[in-house]
Amino acid sequence: MIRRRSPGLCALALAGALVLVQPAAAVTLPRPVLATAGALQMAGSGEMRWFGLKLYDAALWVQPGVDATPPAGAVQPLQKPYALALRYTRSISGEALVTASLDEIRRLGEADEGRLARWKPLLEKALPSVAPGDTLVGFHEPGRGASFWHQGQLTARIDDPQLAGAFFGIWLDARTREPQLRARLLGLARP
Repeated sequence: MIRRRSPGLCALALAGALVLVQPAAAVTLPRPVLATAGALQMAGSGEMRWFGLKLYDAALWVQPGVDATPPAGAVQPLQKPYALALRYTRSISGEALVTASLDEIRRLGEADEGRLARWKPLLEKALPSVAPGDTLVGFHEPGRGASFWHQGQLTARIDDPQLAGAFFGIWLDARTREPQLRARLLGLARP
């Protein structure tokens, strides 16, 4: 006996599969980001794993018409405002997020320990503890600074272009620890 599949059931299965393919794409950006930047479109997305454990899904949002492809030799690829959204799959303390961020900024070349010490309390305001399903969004305005949101609520506005550039460099700098994630975020590689 041959059974026919319900078209509605097939459509539901396809929709579910698409959501599983790009979970970070479903992140809604905070209204103030959209009000400041205008319409944003996703340049790319990917996931971050550490020793095989998935930590978060990431998505990079840029203004329409902005090419996220870095020019040859560029360390920082984007010079127009953009948003980076991270949806966490694990609980991570704010302290661990700040420590890891400063360690990566240091690894990427920031050697001024006095500057790093001044940046620490700014990052502590911006990066709260997260639980599975929580979303952090950073909106970078190159040359001006950045704003950060946790679950759609503003946590901090950082008016320090050096700190903002260094922070987003964790993902977008050509020397990032995660070059495959960088390539996916910039739309240079498919997941």
